[in-house]
Amino acid sequence: MHTSSSRNPQATGRPTETAAASAEQYDQLKPVDDLVEYVSTYAQQNPGTAALWCFGIGFIVGWKLKPW
Repeated sequence: MHTSSSRNPQATGRPTETAAASAEQYDQLKPVDDLVEYVSTYAQQNPGTAALWCFGIGFIVGWKLKPW
């Protein structure tokens, strides 16, 4: 078995520009925006189910918040 003594320049342990750019991308994640996008896409694909969920959540919240 023959081994090469040359090393990959990216495997030196130093961060490269690509790694730095991806690290910045992880700092800029926005989970609330992702959740809103997911829910709106789901509601567009399944309008009946989304309407029933909204009605059910509204009913329970209204029942718990009634003034008497």
